[in-house]
Amino acid sequence: MATLFSKIVSGEIPCHKIAENDKFLAFLDIMPLAKGHTLVIPKIEVDYFFDLDDEYLSEINIFAKSVAEQILEAIPCKRIGVAIIGLEVPHAHIHLVPLNNVSDINFERPKMKVTQDDLAAVANLITQA
Repeated sequence: MATLFSKIVSGEIPCHKIAENDKFLAFLDIMPLAKGHTLVIPKIEVDYFFDLDDEYLSEINIFAKSVAEQILEAIPCKRIGVAIIGLEVPHAHIHLVPLNNVSDINFERPKMKVTQDDLAAVANLITQA
């Protein structure tokens, strides 16, 4: 059965795309911790991040680095935090979260409430960076 993220990859579910290549996709989290919170996923279905083979682990991190650089250029923040949790969706993914304080990456905090227009505006900022 296809995961939510696989349905995004296939185009069955829309997303606010930040970057894409033949192996990976980066898109805005629809329930962000901070403006610019982005998810980076492999296009292959793998549940647990560390089940990705070494080549994919290396390549996804290099891809995520380029996305983090775009976010940092577009969204005022001190750093881009990185989290790999993997409990929400059974598809390997990296969270890239703009940070000004360590509490900005606390996943127990309430998520931001954003509209599709808000997400589209943020995606445009980042993709133009």
